[in-house]
Amino acid sequence: MDTAAKGYIGVLDSGVGGLSVLRYIHQLLPNHPTIYIADEGHLPYGPRPQDEIRTFVMTLAQFLLERGASVLVIACNSASAAALYALRQKYPDVPIVGMEPAVKPAVKASQSRVIGVLTTQATANGILYQRVLERFANGCQVITQITPELVQLAEQQSGDTAEGQAILRHYLQPLLDAGADHVALACTHFPFLVDAMRRFTGDAITYIDPAPAVARQVVRVWPKDIPPAKGHNTYFTTGEPEHLQHALKTLIQVDTTVTALNFEQL
Repeated sequence: MDTAAKGYIGVLDSGVGGLSVLRYIHQLLPNHPTIYIADEGHLPYGPRPQDEIRTFVMTLAQFLLERGASVLVIACNSASAAALYALRQKYPDVPIVGMEPAVKPAVKASQSRVIGVLTTQATANGILYQRVLERFANGCQVITQITPELVQLAEQQSGDTAEGQAILRHYLQPLLDAGADHVALACTHFPFLVDAMRRFTGDAITYIDPAPAVARQVVRVWPKDIPPAKGHNTYFTTGEPEHLQHALKTLIQVDTTVTALNFEQL
């Protein structure tokens, strides 16, 4: 597929989590228009089999490339775990940036030598996560917390409710008890829950969001011979557009319209 000189940054996620990455891309590359697609019709990705997630992601990536993406950002840990290798095999000439659990910076910063990782089942099951642990754990105790409810908490922006706080406490208390001083957020939805998490953990835990590093990588890989397109930022969802539209406004202060897509017609 010829994607030369198209000039957009294509960003995909299962839902609103990728907005945590998109906001930093907009900060670092304000003149590069983005195309964002949320596959909310298949949310959540975390409990799904790797093959199924991979099928979804390959379809979304092709949609973004056909719309003019010159760089792809897989702003979803579960999608990166399932499909990053396959995407790079299929599109060897397209720069593709994925999410990697932020174990390395968490281990580097930890004083207690105990860190936590909040993640989904799909990410925890992926080879990528196992390789990250092998490369970077470096004698540090890593406590992996698979947290299926947290994606919906972020989607519903309900981390501050009584139920939300109870769910967060369930996953964070064992990390506090074990002496973890840093927690890697291995799902792009989770940065939107950090304020709610801090209401429980206070300053005892530092949360590491990989999104700024991912945005910096997008800057590095942008093809120097392709100028940014003259278009504007666009947003798509395979779910209800009102939901993503509300999230854009409340989470990253973007007031815009969202276009609904039928996944089966992509």
